[in-house]
Amino acid sequence: MPPLKEDYMKKFFEKPKWNESLWFYIMISPWIVGFLSFTLGPMIYSIYLSLSKWDLFQPPQYIGLKNYIKLFTMDDIFWKALYNTFYYAIISVPLHLIIATGIAYMLNKKMKGMRIYRTAFYLPSLVPVVASSMLFVWIFAPDTGILNQFLAFFGIDGPAWLLDAAWVKFSLVIMSLWGVGGGIVLLLAGMRGVPDELYEASEIDGAGKRQQFFRITLPMLTPVLFFNLIMGIIGGLQTFAQVYIMTSGGPNNASLMVVPYLYDHAFNFYNMGYGSALAWALFAIIMILTLLVFRSSSMWVYYESEVKS
Repeated sequence: MPPLKEDYMKKFFEKPKWNESLWFYIMISPWIVGFLSFTLGPMIYSIYLSLSKWDLFQPPQYIGLKNYIKLFTMDDIFWKALYNTFYYAIISVPLHLIIATGIAYMLNKKMKGMRIYRTAFYLPSLVPVVASSMLFVWIFAPDTGILNQFLAFFGIDGPAWLLDAAWVKFSLVIMSLWGVGGGIVLLLAGMRGVPDELYEASEIDGAGKRQQFFRITLPMLTPVLFFNLIMGIIGGLQTFAQVYIMTSGGPNNASLMVVPYLYDHAFNFYNMGYGSALAWALFAIIMILTLLVFRSSSMWVYYESEVKS
């Protein structure tokens, strides 16, 4: 008796895993083509450019490691920009983590109208960085700025925030706290995921709110804090728009950072080879710092399903 049509169909659909693999690669192929064409390809080409001299008009001229030698041995402005970048990241990233954790802890309480408060804290992070930068140019204005007017109400003579070399970097740090809402959302989600049984058991043992926060909430939040730390380091070391719009690196390069400096060389000074060398130097620094944080995570990041010996 010949096999029924249903048997053929059953064998076809139950058949091989290679069929599933083929469909997987067909479905993912647009992303693969886009990644190879617009990400990996330009990255590889930028390595060649970092070893070349190119003004965007003439063909690139291979010069070996001269760009890197100049960068690390003769370019004092690069070291100034690198110092400013680390100054900004070292202050802003921990501040983000501390403030976001504190606000998320308060927003996790059961109170009437809490959804409105959560929305209010998250909304500023949705404002485009160009718009928020223009807003803070007005806030930090020496005479007419709202911040100095507020300080004057208490008899305090505020500084010329963006025009004073001693205050300009700290002004950018203050401005960065405007977008703390993204971290708050992640931390709040992590707090909502902490099992109530842990708090109930700690209450039976006589633990107070402070002990519960440091002994239960924070350890359970360490995966989220770890993620926010990594993203904060990467984002902080790549700061560009705020500096470019608010200060242009001034006064006297006091707020100049690596990415705006890279942009100036590549697109304003038409020195794409040197700009590419700057980009790869920054990439190496970010990669090293990220790997160090990953290596340290085993000492302080706790996963609920993990059993440590």
